[in-house]
Amino acid sequence: MSVPAGSEYVRRQNIALVLRSLRAFGPATRTELARRTGLAKATVGTIVGGLRAGGAVSEDESVPSGRGRPGRPVSLAGESIIGLGLEVNVDYVAAVALDLGGRVKIAETRSVAAAGRPPSTSELVGLASDVRATLLGDGHTIVGATVAVPGLVAHDNRTVSWAPNLGWDGKQLAAEIELAFGGECPTTIDNDANCAALAEAAHGVTVDVDHSLYITGTVGIGAGIVQDGMLLRGGAGLAGEVGHMPIGDPRRRCGCGRLGCWEASVGLRAMLRAVQMPEEATPLQTAIAVAARAESDPLVREALAGLGHDLGIGLATLATVLDPSAIVLGGYFVPLGQYVVPAAQEVLADRLPSAAIHLPEIRLSSLGIHAAALGAAEDALADVFAGAAPL
Repeated sequence: MSVPAGSEYVRRQNIALVLRSLRAFGPATRTELARRTGLAKATVGTIVGGLRAGGAVSEDESVPSGRGRPGRPVSLAGESIIGLGLEVNVDYVAAVALDLGGRVKIAETRSVAAAGRPPSTSELVGLASDVRATLLGDGHTIVGATVAVPGLVAHDNRTVSWAPNLGWDGKQLAAEIELAFGGECPTTIDNDANCAALAEAAHGVTVDVDHSLYITGTVGIGAGIVQDGMLLRGGAGLAGEVGHMPIGDPRRRCGCGRLGCWEASVGLRAMLRAVQMPEEATPLQTAIAVAARAESDPLVREALAGLGHDLGIGLATLATVLDPSAIVLGGYFVPLGQYVVPAAQEVLADRLPSAAIHLPEIRLSSLGIHAAALGAAEDALADVFAGAAPL
């Protein structure tokens, strides 16, 4: 996105500063906003007036504020301003529409797998088009879209460089979404684990910590690393491809073609192989069925404990390097938490050199199958909060 010049750039940055303050710290009077942001009261007044006219904020009834005129708390509204998050995975596509105030307007998932065939880009475009039509019909404005994918994304944030579990490169995916939206919705692409990690930090079980590690639980295994609300992406933007660490069973072949990858031992299909059960329509439905069987089948419980052990080995490796405050398990791990987490936590405590000083808590995601799409929607609004996109 091009950077506006001169006074327009300053104006956008000031607007974004006010929006970020409201999002991070909640409602405040204009005087309080000036104090929070360091902007002049007159500047804040002009900004709030413009945002209110555009429906981005609202001002409540006056409340007493000591001497002088009573203050009127300003709150994020923005019900009509939408960031659209999309996800394409091996056996489903998903969409989440998030408004400027952080409220979910739409959350939809569609199963697309058939006879081992991964989803095509047209299936994601179809879902995106249907959601867009609903949003526009309700009077919403989509300011941007982000697509979460289980693979490596190039520096341009528009190209899928490597997604072995999908079986396609997705080089035109962002362009296809933009074309379907009539060229009116800037679209980017990000890794699904990165998006889910952002969602947990903003809406889920890691809102209380500054440093967290998120582990996906689908056919593939990936990680998202969050420090102080920001993703750690690495030198080439490819950090988090932990599923392909060579710490799994050396006899098992991964979807990437190699032997011994971690996800070949702890991914969804490895779990199904261990419990000898069929795959359902989505990873979540699959895990729910396995959890139901585990209640009465000790062999299934034993297999899941073994999976937890293998999971713990990888978590100990990652925690040794990253020292997270908390580790979040998402996807199919969530319904199986009571069977998987104790074994994983035990291995983590045994193998982490710093366990006596700090042992990260393993937490289960609270966001369900829409975690990655929700984080993608947060990312789609990021330019607004950074002052890089106009309202």
